[in-house]
Amino acid sequence: MAKAAAKTATSAELLDYYRTMLLIRRFEERAGQLYGMGLIGGFCHLYIGQEAVVVGMQAAIRAGDQVITGYRDHGHMLACGMDPNAIMAELTGRAAGSSKGKGGSMHMFSREAAFYGGHGIVGAQVSLGAGLAFANRYNEDGKVCLTYFGDGAANQGQVYESFNMASLWKLPVVFIVENNQYAMGTSIERSSSETHLHKRGVSFNIPGEEVDGMDVVAVREAGRKAVARARAGKGPTLLEMKTYRYRGHSMSDPAKYRTREEVEEVRTQRDPIDHVKALLIAEGAASEDGLKEIDRDVRAIVVEAARFAQENPEPEPQELYTDIYEEAYS
Repeated sequence: MAKAAAKTATSAELLDYYRTMLLIRRFEERAGQLYGMGLIGGFCHLYIGQEAVVVGMQAAIRAGDQVITGYRDHGHMLACGMDPNAIMAELTGRAAGSSKGKGGSMHMFSREAAFYGGHGIVGAQVSLGAGLAFANRYNEDGKVCLTYFGDGAANQGQVYESFNMASLWKLPVVFIVENNQYAMGTSIERSSSETHLHKRGVSFNIPGEEVDGMDVVAVREAGRKAVARARAGKGPTLLEMKTYRYRGHSMSDPAKYRTREEVEEVRTQRDPIDHVKALLIAEGAASEDGLKEIDRDVRAIVVEAARFAQENPEPEPQELYTDIYEEAYS
């Protein structure tokens, strides 16, 4: 498994990663609370435990590069720089939400942040990511698309059709499989004949790498290589991020297919936020009190997002008829 030395990240970078990962963690915790209160409807898939993947990959790209993912997407939105208030408002179906209260947890979108969803159909976003990369190549704009999917989606047919075209046309795309090991509720050993998912691109001449997805610096370093390769016109890379979700697949999943002891072991020994915290303290870059202050600041942002969402009005009924068709010109 690829590892990056802590020395490859500066103290300022580590502090930035720490803050962003903590924002995602606290936001998701509050989203879970609001769901339990009945303020978030439909499905809600939390990203708790997987924060290092999206934060590390975001550190590997530049402004204008695109991100597309599945429905465990709140962390990706926050890492892309979307407004926590607008994200929480969307989760609660309010007019000021990122998609005007009509998309909810699974279908948010922000062209301004180069975030192209949030997609509810398992694996479908992989083809869309390849399409974004095709547009980048066609337009010769130098952009790269990060296309995320999970270990469950790794068994979907459209994923491999997309791999084939992306490799054939050398599209500027990085395929990132967030292997949290349980998909919707079945361990990867029981659902996949080849459990080393980074090998899935071999027959398409796509190089793959297994990465410690609980180490934000390891993710960033692997991401930088893959992004540079894509931007240089050499085609896609498949990165398998070995990560772990602490909660169930969705808020309705009690996760009885694994033991509490297993989850607790990962929490205590491999937590991505605790890992960066330990690095910062060991290097003298931050104190316990300083990190607690960051936590207080982040909690204040999340509390404000929850307040904003609950006080914002629901969309007007006529919003049902907007954003259905795109203006077309002959």
